[in-house]
Amino acid sequence: MAFWKKIKMKVNGLWYPKSVLVGSPVTTKQIAERLSKESTVSLADTYAVLLALGGVMGEYMAEGRSVKLEGIGSFYFTATANKNGVDKEEKVSANQITGVRVRFLPETRYVRSAGSRVATRGLTDAVIEWLEWKGEEKKKKEKKKEEGGIGQHGN
Repeated sequence: MAFWKKIKMKVNGLWYPKSVLVGSPVTTKQIAERLSKESTVSLADTYAVLLALGGVMGEYMAEGRSVKLEGIGSFYFTATANKNGVDKEEKVSANQITGVRVRFLPETRYVRSAGSRVATRGLTDAVIEWLEWKGEEKKKKEKKKEEGGIGQHGN
């Protein structure tokens, strides 16, 4: 089951449901344990493959390729550029790139429904039972303003 809570948007003052994450994140080891139980592959082998996956995917994406994992979706890099564009095409260079982001597109599946083809996204076409979250939420760590100290700006 998944959880949601009520939030009020500051922009328009309207209320909306927002998904809530509960508990700690599922770890690579937990995924490996579950996969090894559902297959004939040992826990050690499954864990080793999962640990290597990120590096292998990164290398392929660094070559300008996307990575498609069946049943999951596609991953690819996009470049982020600084805010200062240039006035001429000839001046555009890789020096303007300030960062890289990983983009993910869930796999699209097509199903027949009432004589037409309907697209659904993998990973999200699972049946989800939504329950309103009634538990406590983690408090966000507040930044303490320190007076004096070197490098402190009081922000």
